[in-house]
Amino acid sequence: MMKSFVPLILAAGLATGPVALAFAQSNRVPLPQASPPTASSKPVAGKKAPFELAKDLDGLFKQLGRTSDSKLADRISTRIWEIWHTSDSKSVDLLTKWARTASGKRSFNVALDLLDQVVALRPNYAEGFNQRATLHFMMENYGKSIADIERTLALEPRHYGALAGLATILERIGEKDRALETWHRVLSVYPAMTNAQDSVVRLEEELAGNRI
Repeated sequence: MMKSFVPLILAAGLATGPVALAFAQSNRVPLPQASPPTASSKPVAGKKAPFELAKDLDGLFKQLGRTSDSKLADRISTRIWEIWHTSDSKSVDLLTKWARTASGKRSFNVALDLLDQVVALRPNYAEGFNQRATLHFMMENYGKSIADIERTLALEPRHYGALAGLATILERIGEKDRALETWHRVLSVYPAMTNAQDSVVRLEEELAGNRI
């Protein structure tokens, strides 16, 4: 799938604009826009060992794949994001926080430098690549964004936020067939995602019209 773009991957808003949020929670956004869960609550996830978090994720994804209730799916998604945002490194968490602040001020080069450090420190941390993919998307560096999406998905193939971001890019560069295929992949993981459902319907109608 997406062979011409290498393996897939992304998501976690670096800023609050609708474009940046395309790679965030992606569950009820037009051009992906839902923001990731806030850190206001103190997730228990951060206190668990990596193997426990992985076990939690497996269970949550099973629930997510079974429910058609968008409100319940949204709650499950929030818990998934809490785990995805757990880096197990205070340094990485701080660098990521600084990157978000810089990105929010549109200091993209500063944010990029910080996220480069994040992925260097934690090359197995999927969300680090996803954050950087979001930033590249905001900078309209679509090729680099896709590359980081691929790294994200290689580490976490179920990352529906990254897949939503990829679908958005593919549509922007005119690859609507592949965008549609990627939205279907999102739904295979997160069937209740309204944004993905709407995008599938819209693209199917557009592509059907183009073939007449």
